[in-house]
Amino acid sequence: MAKYQPFPSVPVKNRRWPDQKITQAPIWCSVDLRDGNQALATPMSVNQKLEMFDLLLKIGFKEIELGFPSASQIEYDFLRRLVDDNRIPEDVTVQVLCQARKHLIDRTLESLKGVKKAIFHLYNSTSPSHRKYTFNMSKEEVIDIAVGGVSYLKSRLDTAPGTELILEYSPESFSNTEIDFSLEICEAVMAAWEVGPGEKIILNLPATVESSTPNLHADQIEYFCGQISNRENIIISLHPHNDRGTAVAAAELGLLAGADRVEGTLFGNGERTGNLDVVTMALNMFTQGVDPCLDFTNIPRIVESYTRLTGMDVPLRQPYAGELVFTAFSGSHQDAIRKALSARAGKPEDTPWDVTYLPLDPKDISREYEAIIRINSQSGKGGVAYILETEYGINMPKAMHPEFGSIVNDKADRLGRELSKAEIKSLFDHTYFSFGGTPRLSVKSLNEVQLEDDGSETVCRADLLWDGKELLLNAEGNGPMDAFVRGLKKNGFPDFCLNDFHEHAVGQGSGTEAMAYTEIIMPDNKRFWGCGRDTHVGLAGIRSIISALNRGFLNSF
Repeated sequence: MAKYQPFPSVPVKNRRWPDQKITQAPIWCSVDLRDGNQALATPMSVNQKLEMFDLLLKIGFKEIELGFPSASQIEYDFLRRLVDDNRIPEDVTVQVLCQARKHLIDRTLESLKGVKKAIFHLYNSTSPSHRKYTFNMSKEEVIDIAVGGVSYLKSRLDTAPGTELILEYSPESFSNTEIDFSLEICEAVMAAWEVGPGEKIILNLPATVESSTPNLHADQIEYFCGQISNRENIIISLHPHNDRGTAVAAAELGLLAGADRVEGTLFGNGERTGNLDVVTMALNMFTQGVDPCLDFTNIPRIVESYTRLTGMDVPLRQPYAGELVFTAFSGSHQDAIRKALSARAGKPEDTPWDVTYLPLDPKDISREYEAIIRINSQSGKGGVAYILETEYGINMPKAMHPEFGSIVNDKADRLGRELSKAEIKSLFDHTYFSFGGTPRLSVKSLNEVQLEDDGSETVCRADLLWDGKELLLNAEGNGPMDAFVRGLKKNGFPDFCLNDFHEHAVGQGSGTEAMAYTEIIMPDNKRFWGCGRDTHVGLAGIRSIISALNRGFLNSF
């Protein structure tokens, strides 16, 4: 393993960041229109960039990097379109990127004419590999590039009259640059720019290539913040990439270490493995009770716009935004979610969120509860029950859950895929109303249940078919179901035993029906549930017995 060496530690003594908390949002800067756009197979057109700009405004970004106007005509035209159409709000600062080269600086300043407030983002690469392989330059020569660019920019500010300009300087590849050299070049830049009292300069410290664990990145930031001079005049900015898959964690720890500002993109779009995902980081804050000052209350709309404008997909498991992130396939997870949501029903909206397995209320970002539980062969009875209850008003008794849950799992296993809600409902109907086959017991005519005058007995009259033979019932009992069972047994019907019964209303007003569930025990001790539905509660119970008997006689012998 000599080919790869561990990332060097940073000489931080008595580090403070592990004991800090994020209590407020950073200054956010979207780089979707620059860093994100340059990573697209087909970069956005001017019209697409305009729509993306409007989306970023709606989300609430107050700083937006527009692109590299000195290097791309489309990006130059895009900036001029924003100015000419007066599309930049008073409270929004646009940012432009430029290498530390004189002709590029002039072209960039030209593009800014008419912009009231802008961040001029100047950069040059500083890492040992860049110095050695890309430029073949010494540290001193690299410092000269940065200082020369800053000095030239300062001398040309009169070419952008009326523009309040803030300098942002990035030692590109800060994450892989010797920390003391990063400090040296940034000090030289600040001296050249001559930051006055009450003025600010942005020092952006990019993890251009994420090469360390997030804690080492935090050490870099804390060390830099502690050693740089004139800290009160500096906005320390982060720009994490995601090469190790920990850009969000690195940015969070970077804020704990003293950073003030974060650059990133929607859903982490960017070169290679991407940039910091601002959506994830902002909603992480939201779940901790911190206002991220960005509006992600309509994630589906943002996802739709993002995918249409960039041609990129949002992965199914993308935190908060992916299609499956509020979905549970595991039976135990489904049951826990169902119980927690039921317990929360009716409580005040601001009741502390503690729903099992869901770190965020999906409604807060315009997601729906109906997508939380989905059913495949790994799913449990609780999830199936939740789908039927919330989507169709079928509230199966708990004792019935294992039976139908097993039927659903077997079906999903045979198909080798997930079952839709409609397929689950169809399977329920087929199982309990169609009985899963040709019925042995059916109803030719089930007369309305009648009560004797003294109210002590219920009379049930029914015209049935049993194995194709007519079976006339006329019996009394202490209720409709008891009378029906007595009538069956009086006519020599095969033996069975009623074991459990539940009922509930479905619907409201004149359309209300009764749903009844009955469990029977067959002579071989096998148990079967049946289901019946009718506007008359007594008839619903009788129909549930017929359902259970058909299932029992079709499957037991």
